[in-house]
Amino acid sequence: MNVAIVGTGYVGLVSGACFSEVGVNVTCVDIDRNKIERLRQGEIPIYEPGLSELVSRNVAAGRLHFATSLQEVLDNVEIVFCAVGTPPGEDGSADLSHVLAVASEFGSNIKKYTLFVTKSTVPVGTHKLVRATVEAELKKRGEENIPFEVASNPEFLKEGAAIKDFMSPDRVVIGIESERGRKLMEKLYRPFLLNNFRVMFMDLPSAEMTKYAANAMLATRISFMNEIANLCEKVGADVNSVRTAMGADVRIGGKFLYAGCGYGGSCFPKDVRALIRTGQEYGCAMQVISAVEEVNEKQKTVVYEKLAALFEGGVKGRRIALWGLAFKPETDDMRCAPALEVIRLLLENGAEVVVYDPVAMDECRHRIGNAVTYASDMYDAVVDADALALLTEWKEFRLPSWAVVAKTMKGVNIVDGRNIYQKSDLQPHGLCLYGIGRPNQTEK
Repeated sequence: MNVAIVGTGYVGLVSGACFSEVGVNVTCVDIDRNKIERLRQGEIPIYEPGLSELVSRNVAAGRLHFATSLQEVLDNVEIVFCAVGTPPGEDGSADLSHVLAVASEFGSNIKKYTLFVTKSTVPVGTHKLVRATVEAELKKRGEENIPFEVASNPEFLKEGAAIKDFMSPDRVVIGIESERGRKLMEKLYRPFLLNNFRVMFMDLPSAEMTKYAANAMLATRISFMNEIANLCEKVGADVNSVRTAMGADVRIGGKFLYAGCGYGGSCFPKDVRALIRTGQEYGCAMQVISAVEEVNEKQKTVVYEKLAALFEGGVKGRRIALWGLAFKPETDDMRCAPALEVIRLLLENGAEVVVYDPVAMDECRHRIGNAVTYASDMYDAVVDADALALLTEWKEFRLPSWAVVAKTMKGVNIVDGRNIYQKSDLQPHGLCLYGIGRPNQTEK
């Protein structure tokens, strides 16, 4: 099969590489000529474990190609995936301008039946806008009889585990309207059926809604546990014990029940806001989801509040070390990361901030420049620090040498924003631990 994927961001590049891995002939299209040239040279613009090797292997095999124009490849493909960005507008709604631009180019150039598949995260009803855009372009050409179809195939990839998620997914959701389109998508995903996963066909509005509903549910679980954690601190309970017992209930399960300093990234914040906005447009107040967002924004300040409470007069003039900048491990993505809010509050209140992240240092420099000091490694970050805060639970941070930390730090306080440390490990070195929802950890 021959397919084109427009957009070489996170979703588009991972999808293209994985489809080509199972034998599909894929052309990834992007209007950014510099990015395309870099990809042709083997440079990967995003950090994702295993992606560089996957791209290189399939480019060498002649199954993965790169182009700067959809028009130049459209005649040879059966399916066009739209995987461009849908950034949030000021009102929280998804910006569909890039999606509709692709639809416009599609309609301006198709000559035969071609399936247009939206893989970008889009609000319910976007398929109607896409179809209308394509039809308008065909009408301009006087070619209204050229057949095409619109489908929805939302992605459910986790940054840091995207290749595994694509190759062995929990499910594949496809919104489609005709038997012809269904058979084409079945053929495309046939190689993955060997793994016995489910392809779930449904109507287009349901497929579009599924993506938002799934992410909103996961975000809800995180915010719920963060609220429970905050109450645990007030009443003297340990949120880790509460979480373990809750997760043992098969009706609840243990995933996404970890308390911490809030969620971030490219999906949850954007999709929660877009779902709230969709509800407003249809006169349906999304009360639970609105509360999820409110709780999360407040939770991002918790680490700063704990740090400020450690010192009489707050953090002014204090040297604060931060371990972790990315919103989660195994990515350099800092979009809506709790670290950005913690850094902002520390700097606004007069602290000196030293940061270290295994992957996201360049991204941090791009976002905030030299407002903070960049350490060469995790131990360099804590030299003469008055306090240390963990914000991202990278593997290399999980079992540090507390003897080294205690020897090089000026202060003794550790704020664990991800609840991965134990007081018993720190106490012998004279260090004090402050977790999220774990009041017993602060005992000396």
